Amino acid sequence: MGYSLDFGWLVDATGAIAQGAATTILLIAVTTLAGTFLSILGAAGRRNGPLLLKRAIGVYVEIIRNTPFLVQLFFIFFGLPSIGIRLDPVLAAMLAMTLNMAAYTIEIVGAGLDAVPRGQTEAALALGLRPRQVFVKIVLPQALKVIFPALTSQIVIMMLESAVVSQIAVRELTYEADMLQARTFRAFETYFVVTMVYLVLSMGLRRLLVSGGRRALGTGVS
Repeated sequence: MGYSLDFGWLVDATGAIAQGAATTILLIAVTTLAGTFLSILGAAGRRNGPLLLKRAIGVYVEIIRNTPFLVQLFFIFFGLPSIGIRLDPVLAAMLAMTLNMAAYTIEIVGAGLDAVPRGQTEAALALGLRPRQVFVKIVLPQALKVIFPALTSQIVIMMLESAVVSQIAVRELTYEADMLQARTFRAFETYFVVTMVYLVLSMGLRRLLVSGGRRALGTGVS
């Protein structure tokens, strides 16, 4: 018996899909801001901080990069309540995504910092600028310009990985897809549509980041 495609149910499902997409966008927006901020602090601390801080950041990076994101998510959502820390599913998802992204982007930002000629830092210090001013105004902008393409790719990858948070009942795009196919028994149509939505979100996010990067960091960003 042949399978008959039916997309008629999409009329009633548009709201759920849009809500799921909106939650996915919210998750990646918060993760991008918080994760990038933490990665800058982590990269700077790993290069210029005291030995204990350098080792702590190194251990954090190794743990996150060598364990599955799903396990990290479950540890935060299911494990932390055992010691009295209970988080809302959305907050737990944001925390897990931020910590995961930061661990990867610490290495990316660090590579950008290393690419800035040390002579520029020495010259700025000789002119009387404070170390913090040198880092924020001279070193960091150049580093971000160098690593922006890699950072953009990591953000897009993190958005796609956000599908995992449906496992703790965060009502993002994949969660809504699961609910829709369970009600309609139209798995092929449901996941085809959601795949297309993810494709549009990924391409749109990349274009947005590239456009924003060109304006903020200069025309060299691609």
